[in-house]
Amino acid sequence: MSVKLSKASKMPCRSWSLEAYKTCPASKDSEGNLVDACKGCYASEGNYGFKNVKDSREHNRLDWRRDDWVDDMVAEIDNDRYFRWFDSGDMYHIKLAEKILEVMKRTDWCQHWLPTRMHKIKKFQSVIKQMESLPNVVVRLSSDSVNGEIIEGNTTSTIVEGLKEIKNPTTRKIEKKIFVGVVPKGTELCRAFERSGKCGTCRACWDKKIKVITYPAHGNKMKKVIKLAIAR
Repeated sequence: MSVKLSKASKMPCRSWSLEAYKTCPASKDSEGNLVDACKGCYASEGNYGFKNVKDSREHNRLDWRRDDWVDDMVAEIDNDRYFRWFDSGDMYHIKLAEKILEVMKRTDWCQHWLPTRMHKIKKFQSVIKQMESLPNVVVRLSSDSVNGEIIEGNTTSTIVEGLKEIKNPTTRKIEKKIFVGVVPKGTELCRAFERSGKCGTCRACWDKKIKVITYPAHGNKMKKVIKLAIAR
């Protein structure tokens, strides 16, 4: 088997990912229901449903167990200066988390960003702390809410509503998107919506100095989730 990396159109770098939900044990609450932020997961719709995308993520779910997977990942990241873990999915297995930590240690020339909810599971907390201690790693703990709730942690992220689509009155095509919501105090708003959904030159998610990133909710599923959350 071999390492399979992907590059989302938004991202300025490559990523290693798994299939959403199947590898996201922390996406559910104590009663077994998906948390709001995961109900509207962008990786559960659109291009993520294509067979080739799902196949590559299933390949990765099996491939990481190889004894030489860490060596292959280090070799593959040789020329990367930025790297994202989990464009979809999460580090669902403690052995996987430990291997990712080893990759991070051995690729100190590369800035790693890893979003996760696995901090909610006790056995992962020590590994996450070790990752956070590395100068080339940012682990962003994801909030479960869609109303801007900020959780405790060195570097975190949250979600808020507020994207408004401006359409051409004649063609009804979307010309641009603007943010009309409220950004939680002390957080950095992701402005990819101003660049057709792309990061551009922004590297805020990889920046340890930026404690909280606020992501504007997007996607049809997330819109429905927010409406239901507001109605509760």
